[in-house]
Amino acid sequence: MKNFQVAYIPIGVPTFHLESAQKEFDKSIALLKSITDNLAYPEEMLLSIDKLDSFMEKIEPSLIVLQNITFANAAYASQVLRKFKCPVLLWTLREPVIDGGRLRLNSLTGAYSAANAIKAFREEPFEYIFGGPTEEKVIAKITATVRAAEMVFKMKGLKIAAVGHTPQGFGFGRALDAEMMTTFGASLESIEARELIDKAKAFTDEEIKEYLKDAESKMCGLENTPEKNRMDFARLYKAYKEYVTNNNIGALASRCWPDFFTAFGTPVCAVLAMLNDLGVAASCEADTYGALSMYLAMQLTNKACFFGDPVSMDEGENTITFWHCGTAACSLARKDTGAKVDVHCNRKIGPTLDFGCIPCNNVTIFRIGKDCKGDFRFFITEGKALDKPKQFNGTSVVVQTNASAEQIVNESVLEGWEPHFVVAYGNIAEELKIVANMLNIKISIW
Repeated sequence: MKNFQVAYIPIGVPTFHLESAQKEFDKSIALLKSITDNLAYPEEMLLSIDKLDSFMEKIEPSLIVLQNITFANAAYASQVLRKFKCPVLLWTLREPVIDGGRLRLNSLTGAYSAANAIKAFREEPFEYIFGGPTEEKVIAKITATVRAAEMVFKMKGLKIAAVGHTPQGFGFGRALDAEMMTTFGASLESIEARELIDKAKAFTDEEIKEYLKDAESKMCGLENTPEKNRMDFARLYKAYKEYVTNNNIGALASRCWPDFFTAFGTPVCAVLAMLNDLGVAASCEADTYGALSMYLAMQLTNKACFFGDPVSMDEGENTITFWHCGTAACSLARKDTGAKVDVHCNRKIGPTLDFGCIPCNNVTIFRIGKDCKGDFRFFITEGKALDKPKQFNGTSVVVQTNASAEQIVNESVLEGWEPHFVVAYGNIAEELKIVANMLNIKISIW
């Protein structure tokens, strides 16, 4: 796979005020260099089609920042679009001086010409920003766009594993390899849960020592779990960890009930928690698009994220509580309890995790789902994770949403959203919107 690359393409004509244009050119390069180490840029402004063509022969962009350094007619943008299929951020510069005299750049008119050409060439949306390279809104928009483009690029190298099938009534999480590849660029492989169970059963006590020690260093009370369950958990942890490592798996959706209770005697919940802390997005109930949602959240925040069901709403507090049986990463545990271990809330077999999650002033609730016609869509809303203890047996996080919690719940139920959501520890809403645009996926945002 080629390396991720952002290409700065400043187009214009030499009949405008080139001294003003040169200043914007230098400042634009400085800004882009501060945002990414993977920048390709020309040594001079591209003030002719020939210079544009020459520069384009030297680049392999994953994102194009197309800037009207001065006015340029639609032929310039058309030339870029003929050659490259990657996402485009169109950048218009503000006029440096308005004094009743000469129009120095005329960048905005050029943007209209470029945008008209882009819409003629492409169905998917493009990104746009107006302003100078030192303006905060410009810096924020370009930063978010670069991060989103890198996310789209990473998905093309992502391998997702589906471990077992979704339980009856949970078909919303089932994914097709062709859809995963054509929409997101990721590859999907499948393995039966019994294959990993059989691997786990074959490990000796000596072979799993390091895995048990690793888990005990992160969990609180694992030593109180019945010995057989504790050792079988470590066996399962080794089987999963070796599988994801040996097969270069970046995200994993695992079947859990009933197999791991009935066929193995120990739940997989705590194993998935450990994988999440290792940077492998791991969802339960074989929810593949849930795992992909987790992957995006973890990559964009560089932190583990919470995966679970919306189980409670408080209109007075304007909160939604998200909960699951006990798969939350240990790093998300409240400091006063640590990553406490207990038994599964329904099956009464352990180990599973049992704690409330740490607070955070900025969280993003996210889901990649499908509508009733089978078209992909992104659910995005923002809020604050409150400083609350666990709400029910298992792991939970209480989010005070920026928008009306009641409206979010009512409308998302009426729109038929799936019952699994990700709570990302960070404000990544803008990046997710841009990712959706780049993939031509519709967005539901509150």
